[in-house]
Amino acid sequence: MTEKRAVPETSQQKKKSENPCPTMICAEDHFSFFIQSGAANLVPPTICFRNQLVLGKAKENSGVGINAAIFNGKTGELIMTGNYDMYAGEVGPLIETLKKTETGSLVLIASFDEPASKLNGEARTLLLDLGSSSAQSLAFRDNWVFVGGKGAAVKSPFEKHIKNDQEKNKYDGWPEVLDLSGCIPQYLG
Repeated sequence: MTEKRAVPETSQQKKKSENPCPTMICAEDHFSFFIQSGAANLVPPTICFRNQLVLGKAKENSGVGINAAIFNGKTGELIMTGNYDMYAGEVGPLIETLKKTETGSLVLIASFDEPASKLNGEARTLLLDLGSSSAQSLAFRDNWVFVGGKGAAVKSPFEKHIKNDQEKNKYDGWPEVLDLSGCIPQYLG
């Protein structure tokens, strides 16, 4: 597991990297987001929030498995990003992160390569509690993107899941890339 705390970028660093995020305009009390799953085992995922890259290749903070970015749901402040290897790693760090995430936080997730091999019942329940409809059925090499909220009382409308199907996969052993974008309301609790 790799976990990184939010570190502000200098303007020089921003100039050096191109922003792969689409520009989106949302209502004042909403946050824009864009998530793209990884492509096969070659192109890492991307997570953008308020039109800025927070997780992806240019930031060198993504990897195989489940990639997550957690934000304060009231202010939109980035709390942390993390990468949880669900093939060669352990599920414990993901469980700990989800347990210590505060109520009102937004959790954005993008899969890359293999997101499900190590997911156990506890991890799946924690993801379901964030509002996921697909966490229970997530399987080997599926692609998945999701936006959830800690303390959410309803299922999230922001989720896409495509099953690994050898007869339908776009890439040799992996399904096609998924992307998801929209505007998330601020947490008012």
